[in-house]
Amino acid sequence: MGAPAAGALTEAFEAERRGLFAHAYRMLGAYHEAEDVVQDAYVRALRGWHTFEGRSSVRAWLYRITTNVCLTVIASRGRETPFVVEPFPTDPADLVTERESVRLAFVAGLRHLAPRQRAVLLLREVLAFSAAETGETLGMSVPAVKSALQRARARLAEVAPDRDDVLDAASPRAQQLLAEYMAAWEASDADAFREVLRADAAIEPVGSGTTYAGRESCLAFAVPSMGVARQWRMVAIEANGQPAVVAWFRGEPFGVAVLTVAEDGIVAITLFGDPKLAENFLNR
Repeated sequence: MGAPAAGALTEAFEAERRGLFAHAYRMLGAYHEAEDVVQDAYVRALRGWHTFEGRSSVRAWLYRITTNVCLTVIASRGRETPFVVEPFPTDPADLVTERESVRLAFVAGLRHLAPRQRAVLLLREVLAFSAAETGETLGMSVPAVKSALQRARARLAEVAPDRDDVLDAASPRAQQLLAEYMAAWEASDADAFREVLRADAAIEPVGSGTTYAGRESCLAFAVPSMGVARQWRMVAIEANGQPAVVAWFRGEPFGVAVLTVAEDGIVAITLFGDPKLAENFLNR
């Protein structure tokens, strides 16, 4: 393979990198695994570039490779490995990644789909590939793709129903609620925290297997951790197209909290208590 051909592939790959990364994240739910998949996909594409005959677009070919690397990763996990969703950095200026397609509720809902159903749904509904392109990617007939898509839609509707009232991270009300949330925690003000929560709010500490449902349950769980004023420090970010914070406690990184917000308050707080996430989000 000559240098011009390799250069052409690299240029095409870099143009699609962000979208491929988001696709791998949706397939796997894991930020770090998605990074590894994208690197692996590039190496595989580079090795196979001389066999590319142009029967599909380069974009479709790259997504085919990435999808199949993801399926291999999923198969290697084994049935006992849990699907644990990690937060995904999003940028308001990023036009490649559709916010709706990386919202936590959507990505978490994908875990309830069989891997190939998940791939069909993402290729058809998020990436807008045709049934024929999807079938070629996954080695399925067009009728099989259509059947898998129908089943995936039905299952996803059961486990991750749409929330029409959820606000985009960039909306003024979402930004206001985020600021009030941060101020409450930094001031250790339990009453202010109560004010930003909806009556049906929920807190989910990821990995705990527990969800605290209802405002009073949320307060009973969270307030004892508030400490005294200025023990918590927070920086506003955007994750999964939602308002979020990177948090430090007593000067040490704590992790990331992702908020699901509506006009009348915070609907859900998803806590990722992993100190390494601070570096992921602030040093991008």
